[in-house]
Amino acid sequence: MSQHLSALLVTASLLLPVSGYAQQTTAPQSDYQTKADSPPDQSHGEPIHLYWKKEEIYDRNKQTVTLTGGARAVRGDITLDADVLIGYLRHKASSADQSQSSKKTNDVMGGNMELYRVEAIGHVHVYNKANQGWGDHGIYDIDKNVMLMTGKNMKFTTPHQVLTARDLVEYYPKDHVTIGRGDATVTNDDGRRVTADILKSVGLSNNQKAQKQNNTNSNASKLDRAYGWGHVIIKTDKQVATGDRGVYLFGPELARLIGHVHITQGQNQNNGSQAVVNMKTGIATMLPGHDSPIQGLIVPNEASQ
Repeated sequence: MSQHLSALLVTASLLLPVSGYAQQTTAPQSDYQTKADSPPDQSHGEPIHLYWKKEEIYDRNKQTVTLTGGARAVRGDITLDADVLIGYLRHKASSADQSQSSKKTNDVMGGNMELYRVEAIGHVHVYNKANQGWGDHGIYDIDKNVMLMTGKNMKFTTPHQVLTARDLVEYYPKDHVTIGRGDATVTNDDGRRVTADILKSVGLSNNQKAQKQNNTNSNASKLDRAYGWGHVIIKTDKQVATGDRGVYLFGPELARLIGHVHITQGQNQNNGSQAVVNMKTGIATMLPGHDSPIQGLIVPNEASQ
């Protein structure tokens, strides 16, 4: 962006919770979304730096500031770019003396304000040094430290994976968690793919990243595992495995499927209640359930393929 951008520094003190962000989106409910009801993060009151190219519009009634012409918000190592950014403001909790002094200032919003939410509209791009995400519309909840994104062709990338989703992507940078909702897919750079109605990918912690850098090469995955719920599909170059739910471990490259599992290779098919899929070798192993015996169909001409 231009070096002549105007700049505004707003300190996010993270003192009060905001209304649940699930009410502002069409995201389906999940166990993980109960996080929205937890107390706000008060341990990382990092400032928000805002930049914009054209207008800065204050709305006293709505307590918002709108930045147009291409705008940027930066907090720590996270950067959010969009055509338009709307900052939502509220009064800071302050002592009586501070309240009296604020009345004497020329603050355009009429008091001591803080930023607690940023809405991004048009060509939304959120990124840090390793990961990037794109969408049409986004909401960054500063209290919860979560980015919600919607739009067509949504995509989040890591150095070795691509996550896409149809309905909603939730990005929790502090917890290294990304959740895709609606035909969500994680694709490795070698083409192996995991798809589900809801897909939650969990990145490595900072300690795990440090250990990988010391013990393995720099091409190791930055993701630790992915959980899938609903119509889970795992594709390798040899087989397709489906199930009701599953988990994929990126380190050993193993996946486990549970519930109505079907494994297909050519015309050969095995059915059961559980399976373990080795994504590295492309070999799937069926596991018997309590009441579900393994069933299979083997076509002789393809048995050796």
